[in-house]
Amino acid sequence: MTTPAVDSPSRSHRSPRRAAPRRRRRTGRWILLSLVVLVAAAAGTAYWLYSDLDGNLKGVDINEAIGKDRPEKLPTSGQNILILGSDSRAGDNAELHTGKVAGARSDTALVMHIPEGRTKAVAVSIPRDTLVTRPECTRSDGSEAASAERVMFNSIYSQVGPACVVKTVEKMSGVRMDHYVEIDFAGFKGLVDAIGGVSVTVDQDIHDSSSGLNLTAGTHRLDGTESLQFVRTRHGIGDGSDLGRIGLQQEFMIALLGEIKKQDLLGSPTKTYKIADTLTAALTTDSELASLTALADFGRSLNGVDPSTMETVMLPVAYDKIDKNRVVAAEPQASALWKAIRGDEEIPESAKKSPATGGTS
Repeated sequence: MTTPAVDSPSRSHRSPRRAAPRRRRRTGRWILLSLVVLVAAAAGTAYWLYSDLDGNLKGVDINEAIGKDRPEKLPTSGQNILILGSDSRAGDNAELHTGKVAGARSDTALVMHIPEGRTKAVAVSIPRDTLVTRPECTRSDGSEAASAERVMFNSIYSQVGPACVVKTVEKMSGVRMDHYVEIDFAGFKGLVDAIGGVSVTVDQDIHDSSSGLNLTAGTHRLDGTESLQFVRTRHGIGDGSDLGRIGLQQEFMIALLGEIKKQDLLGSPTKTYKIADTLTAALTTDSELASLTALADFGRSLNGVDPSTMETVMLPVAYDKIDKNRVVAAEPQASALWKAIRGDEEIPESAKKSPATGGTS
């Protein structure tokens, strides 16, 4: 008669032991489910961020627009990139300008040559007032633009489009452009602000009422607006021509690249996204680079290039004999410079001498 009394407590002790595994399994499932939700949410956020940045980029099919009438590619792994700073007076750029000039111009033009090995680079500036022969080109709407002589280089962008700028540079240099990168001025301002400014050093006071720049000799940390004034200044330095401005643009480009390279991007994901968002929104590239993956891969391939060792050269020019406000490529210096780039060779000092600047580059 006492047996049930003994068995009953035993069953009551065993029941909790049987229930524990079920609770652990339920708890484990909830933890697993929560992790799955978190991972899915993180993946969704990552995809959204990627799509957002990728959607910022704009592409131009240079190969389709130019066709096969182009110089041969370098026989090495070297690269040539045409970089344009577009000076549009439309949209966000309108408030960045003084004066009443309409339309758009390629205000800054650089041929970036990266020799085989990709551990150094040479930037060749093409003065925007250079008179060139514009080849026959196809506009973005499919219409044809006939060849024209004595065309100011920076007008080609607005007259015919970026593909024609690439074709013109290839015709005048014999150098195949592997890639095309364009950054608009409004985006340029945002990029400088996103990285916290850029430091530059000037060896003389600069006061330019046209651009609004006022700097004393020394080192200055420039924000986005001041940076635009800096790269657009021409009346406050040298002879007041575009040739004086090129030196400032080259100095600023090196400072900007150096600033980006030393940013702690991995240590600040929020800042990294802000920089990437601003940069991609400001860029137009050739179609081969017009995706975040392609652009990132190309950027990684250039990690070995130290901006502080980059050589900056101006296309040797002489003042035009008919219009003293314009310049033309100086020979034989210009041909020697382009030949060195085509051969992936060091640029001889004689090819850097520009008659318009008294023999200096």
